[in-house]
Amino acid sequence: MSNRFRNSPSPDLLHVATLGRVVGLKGDMKLNLSTDFPEQFRPNASFILENGKEITLSSYNPDRELVHLKGIDTPEAAKALTNAKLFTTFEATRERCKLSAGEFFWFDLLGSSVIEGETVLGKVQEIERIGPLDYLLVTTDPSFVSKGLSATFLIPYIDRFVLNTDATSKVITVEGGLDLLEAS
Repeated sequence: MSNRFRNSPSPDLLHVATLGRVVGLKGDMKLNLSTDFPEQFRPNASFILENGKEITLSSYNPDRELVHLKGIDTPEAAKALTNAKLFTTFEATRERCKLSAGEFFWFDLLGSSVIEGETVLGKVQEIERIGPLDYLLVTTDPSFVSKGLSATFLIPYIDRFVLNTDATSKVITVEGGLDLLEAS
């Protein structure tokens, strides 16, 4: 989730894709996804650009990762949007993207307390994807920072470390997190 909220036109928006190079003569563009939910890119879905302008998809080809925008029908018009970031709201994401049991949207985990036993290790600042794994970037509780430990540390979001996640209560119970903090 790195950079998903940075450079956003609003803190209530989520970066989900970036428009790439123009393909063909009708203004189709490569779509570089920054989301695990490609199903939200369907005809008539609207997204917000960094400048606040709203754009609407007329088509999306997931096999070729191509998108066509309404009103953009020439390569010249499409080139003006190359590298533009597409944003959506948290509410639209919840409506368009269905989760399975035990799955969470990253943005719902931000600010969650990370607890090991009875000890609060810190709060989730961000979620980073490094290679195939997701990591909780934890802002360390001040009581540990005052002892000279790192101000932030990473916990892999895998069963070995994450025992339970309660997105409603914003509590993530971990095992081995203190060891990771001490090693940071």
